[in-house]
Amino acid sequence: MDVQEFESQYRDAMSETLDELQSAMLMLAQVQRKISEIGNSVQSLSQSVEDFIQVQKPE
Repeated sequence: MDVQEFESQYRDAMSETLDELQSAMLMLAQVQRKISEIGNSVQSLSQSVEDFIQVQKPE
């Protein structure tokens, strides 16, 4: 293997690795957004249950 082949293989591998890193970062952002959405849903559901319990309590 000569220097040019080595450089070409290095550049290809680096490009592929950076593409994979970018894909992982995008997936991470999607997961973070989904976790936030789920958290908001849990809070909303919890508030609805609390409101229902308060209405159902005898005075």
